[in-house]
Amino acid sequence: MTDTILVERDGAIATVVLNRPEKLNALTKPMWRRLGEVMTELSAEESLRCVVLRGAGGKSFAPGNDISEFETERANAAQAKLYGEILHFTLGAIRDCRHPTVALIEGICIGGGLEIAALCDLRICGESSRFGVPIKRLGLVMAYDEIAGLAALVGRAATLEILLEGRVFGAQEAKDKGLVTRIVPDAEVARETMATARRIAEGAPLVARWHKKFLRRLDDPAPLTQAESDEGFACFDTEDFRIGTRSFLAKITPEFKGR
Repeated sequence: MTDTILVERDGAIATVVLNRPEKLNALTKPMWRRLGEVMTELSAEESLRCVVLRGAGGKSFAPGNDISEFETERANAAQAKLYGEILHFTLGAIRDCRHPTVALIEGICIGGGLEIAALCDLRICGESSRFGVPIKRLGLVMAYDEIAGLAALVGRAATLEILLEGRVFGAQEAKDKGLVTRIVPDAEVARETMATARRIAEGAPLVARWHKKFLRRLDDPAPLTQAESDEGFACFDTEDFRIGTRSFLAKITPEFKGR
């Protein structure tokens, strides 16, 4: 059986592929579980510098969950809770990944697919990409752990608009709402996303991790501790800082070590 979650490598960049193109990459329970495991494993890798998430086939990122599973895996609240534990573990693994994450969005990005993309740090889509969460037609709710990433990205008002209307809308509206970072011609999505990943990977990896950590901490209204404030200066004691400053002065490209 073909693996439904693939990991491809290009140096310090890992590409995670939702690999079910015959179903437009609709997510099943095993796919959700494996995606969470893969993201947890990748986050622990010290040599990694960027993770790209994409769907296979070039026609769809993901249309959400495979509705055919509902009768067997989510037929009642008890089953749905068990399913939700897997789904929420995976969304948390994407959100908490230490490395920068970029969603490569071709075609459809709806429902659970949009939940995944919303938790990535950057989202690059094609001009014909489509977005939405039309779950009102299923009598289905987006639970707290699922709605949190979307609300954090676009705010309460836009989240309610997306959920209450249940419309499927285009790339420009998604950009206007803050759902996507960049729109490019359909034929250029993969090239631009990988170019973005390479630009990220060329930077000092510890700095990227710190910036992700700092921004996440600023979502917490609690005052920063002295130790947290001091961490903002820890970069000055790193080998990468010395490499970066020397390379700048010498007008050469730095080769960061992640130390």
